Amino acid sequence: MSASRLPLRQRPAFWAYLFLLPWMVGFVLFRAGPMVASAILSLFRNDMVRAEFRGLGHYVYIFTDDPHFWRSVLNTALYVGLSVPIGLTGSLLIAVLLNRRMKAMGLWRTLYYVPSLVPAVASAYIWRLVLDPDNGIFNQAILAVTRLFSPELIMADMPQWLFSSKTALLSLVVMSLWGIGGGRMIIFLAGLQSISSHYYEVAEIDGAGPWRQFVHITLPLLSPVIFFNLVLGIVGASQVFASAYLLTRGGPNEATLFYVLNIFFHAFEQFHMGYASALAWILFVGLLFATVIQFNRARRWVHYEGE
Repeated sequence: MSASRLPLRQRPAFWAYLFLLPWMVGFVLFRAGPMVASAILSLFRNDMVRAEFRGLGHYVYIFTDDPHFWRSVLNTALYVGLSVPIGLTGSLLIAVLLNRRMKAMGLWRTLYYVPSLVPAVASAYIWRLVLDPDNGIFNQAILAVTRLFSPELIMADMPQWLFSSKTALLSLVVMSLWGIGGGRMIIFLAGLQSISSHYYEVAEIDGAGPWRQFVHITLPLLSPVIFFNLVLGIVGASQVFASAYLLTRGGPNEATLFYVLNIFFHAFEQFHMGYASALAWILFVGLLFATVIQFNRARRWVHYEGE
């Protein structure tokens, strides 16, 4: 008997859609629905009390007259450009180290992963203490070393980190390295373990050393994993919010006014929900465009085993 003649409850498609139904309902209610609502809301001037239709007026103002928009775009681009390459490199190096065979390797992997489990609020508080210009570990260490060459140096000459517009953004980039042993490292480690040892055995017979093996075997075969982490890293870094909100609130002098933080201020402090929705849709389109470009360029450097 064909599947089309079976009773409804005996058709495979019926049970497939039945099990998918909770996810589909959740997607419509909590993802697709709010996205459509925000797209409509971006066409209105909405201050939570009244709504006035503006059409594309918000979008025109964003690109022509809003100085905070371009500053937040620049700050976010700088943060992405610094934190993503450094974070990917650090995660890959840690994964390579943790891919070796040695005693208590499970313990070492756990120790490297644990910092990524620290909540954002607790992590921000820890880094505020570390980066404190007077009593922080960073400045204390720098002062101890530099005094060997300049005994007259005092704490007032040390970097102000979060309290200076010259170093605030860099401080948040350094803070982002706190979690390089987290999810990205695990993904890199899984990718390394999927590479057959036969490649390295043949390369070793041919006289290739560890560095040449890493460059000519590990990196090409790991390129799909690198690409995956790169895309997720750019998307995640473009939405940086918690560290800037908790530590600097966009300051000093808007040096850490990131894009999502700017959306938050418009939406939940100024209650300009329509304007914040327009900003959010620009971010969505921008990330979508950047991801498409990455997929197009990936053909040049991403290699899959068997190609």
